[in-house]
Amino acid sequence: MRPAHGAILPVLVLLLTGCSSQPATVTVSVGTQSQELSPTQYCLDGEPRFYPDAERPVVLRVAPGEPITIEVSAELAESGWQVQIFDETLEEQIGQVPVGNETVFDDITTSDARPPAYFLVVVQDAGSDCEGLSGAWPIGFVRER
Repeated sequence: MRPAHGAILPVLVLLLTGCSSQPATVTVSVGTQSQELSPTQYCLDGEPRFYPDAERPVVLRVAPGEPITIEVSAELAESGWQVQIFDETLEEQIGQVPVGNETVFDDITTSDARPPAYFLVVVQDAGSDCEGLSGAWPIGFVRER
């Protein structure tokens, strides 16, 4: 029995549009640790979205001087992004590194931030959608001695 052509079209539409209804992905790796991050906010299909379940970012315990690799999806790289460095309370921004349109950023180590505990936030460059709301993916680090 052959499927009707009319039944295939809705499935194809769902598959094709499903990609745009998911936030861009961000993965952070340090040594043997790798973590896929969840956004705390994101502009999805022209609508601002906030993710209260992501209020507590992942915190990794790391050794001094370890390279940090941040990999973002092509969608995020296309819009442009940066890495913002915050204090241990995630309230005061203490640094910022523009990355541009690269999919991988690895020019930072666990010792580049002065305090032993800090957060990195991957921030998508704001576009015209969602009135300038940017996507944000935070991750914390505690540098052990």
